[in-house]
Amino acid sequence: MLTEREEAYRVLLLWQKDGAFIKESGLSPFAMEIALGVCRRHLYLEYFIKTLTKRMPALEVKIVLEMGLFQLFFMEVPDYAAINSSVELARSANLGNGAASLVNAVLRAARKAGAPELPPQRVRRVSIENSVPEWIVRRWFDIYGGDEAEAKAHATLERPTEWLRVNLQKASAPVIVQRLGIPGASILYDRFVELPHDAGVKAILASPEFIEGKISFQNPSAYEVVKLLDAKPGMSVWDACAAPGGKTALLAEMDPSLDILATDSSEHRLEKMKDLMDRLGLTNVKIDCVDALSPHSSYLFDRILLDVPCSNMGVVARRPESVYRLTQESLKELAGLQLRILESAARFLKSGGRLVYATCSPDPMETTQVVSKFLKGHPEFAKVGEPVLPGKKDARFDGFFAQALEKVEEG
Repeated sequence: MLTEREEAYRVLLLWQKDGAFIKESGLSPFAMEIALGVCRRHLYLEYFIKTLTKRMPALEVKIVLEMGLFQLFFMEVPDYAAINSSVELARSANLGNGAASLVNAVLRAARKAGAPELPPQRVRRVSIENSVPEWIVRRWFDIYGGDEAEAKAHATLERPTEWLRVNLQKASAPVIVQRLGIPGASILYDRFVELPHDAGVKAILASPEFIEGKISFQNPSAYEVVKLLDAKPGMSVWDACAAPGGKTALLAEMDPSLDILATDSSEHRLEKMKDLMDRLGLTNVKIDCVDALSPHSSYLFDRILLDVPCSNMGVVARRPESVYRLTQESLKELAGLQLRILESAARFLKSGGRLVYATCSPDPMETTQVVSKFLKGHPEFAKVGEPVLPGKKDARFDGFFAQALEKVEEG
């Protein structure tokens, strides 16, 4: 399995150097488990290495060590295999005999010493133990209190539940469950199928059901968000930050009579979205490259979905890279961008229409505070109904926030 470990090493190196997303790398299941696992536990593994070395080794060697430690302490890999394969990996990556010797010595010392003792100070301990940057943990302590903050940090390590969305225009959930051989599967909203952790994702991607557009991968939290739109047959809908297109596709599948415009500012991401719509056979979606901050149109819509760029702090278990990209300054910048997008898009809502503001983050700076600032400057809008709150409905759901806003009818 050296080749798979080499693949994981290559992807982890790209993540550390260039910020590449691990899940988009197309790794084998074994390599993906190592790569995502190392990313999820990066700060803990780094701390572990510090306790075993006089100085932190070069990045390439550190990645090999993190991979070895992850296999030793968090995977069902025999100790000898974890150590020997790591030494071989150091050699195959041309890191030199000295690096291979260091890897061998550090991993053998780790096996003998066991897990390191963590710092007594609670915020610091929670940060290292769960590999969430200390400033984020401290922020969570301030917002939620210690116990909830610690639970939130621990949840980032959990393997997220995978779900299939069934295209009810082409199939039914019970039939899909039968054809894919998922006995006793949980079905929600007649269209979402919970996958067991041992489900073969690659096999599903290669299945006729996927290729023919009968199924897609999507978390049911998307349905909770889309429901807030309360779209009626024949309405015009603008999905203003649409890529990669999951919610657009869900809307189009739910009601083929909707006239949907899906836009994004990234041509590259829109190409993938076009492929998605073609695979699903959805004909009521028009795709265009438009920056939601400066759309050039006089057209008004009955409904607008605004799933804005965010910190991804509600889906860290699914996108573990997100916590390492974020800074206190970038969080403030994101909140400012979110408000500007909301103000820009809201201009294109019809009187009496509804806009749903959504983020995959629970942070008040990106959610309730953005909505409050917007409403303060736009008295013609009002909140409608209860918001979707991250993780409150079902622990298996991604952590989305969404609030419906209606534009008061004139006259």
